[in-house]
Formats: sequence, C-alpha cells, structure tokens
Amino acid sequence: MKNRIADLRAERSWTQADLAQRIGVSRQSINAIETGKFDPSLPVAFRLARVFNLRIEDIFADDE
Repeated sequence: MKNRIADLRAERSWTQADLAQRIGVSRQSINAIETGKFDPSLPVAFRLARVFNLRIEDIFADDE
C-alpha cells in the first residue's frame, strides 16, 4: 500500500518520532508504514488521518 506520510510529515517539519508521539505508536512503526513494510491497523490509519486533517484515502492508495 502506497502512502504520502513522509511528504505530509515533511510539510510540517515533523520527524518520525514527532508523528509517532502524536498518534501513539513507535517511531519504528512510522518508518515501517512509510516504507510500505507494514500496513497500519484501521485505528492507526484513522489517527493518521486525524492528525493530518485528511481523509484516509487522501493518505493511502492501493497498489493495484
């Protein structure tokens, strides 16, 4: 699953650790999601959408 998290973070000058703290996950989880090694759970996806003030589908795109 592709995502725009790294770009959205950069626009706000947030580190992976900053974002992780804001949504209650580890920095390693943010790294794994950004690199496509891990798809977030639905609750984490909702928290990401909320922190960026976007819809989930504005952040994530299916690879197909």
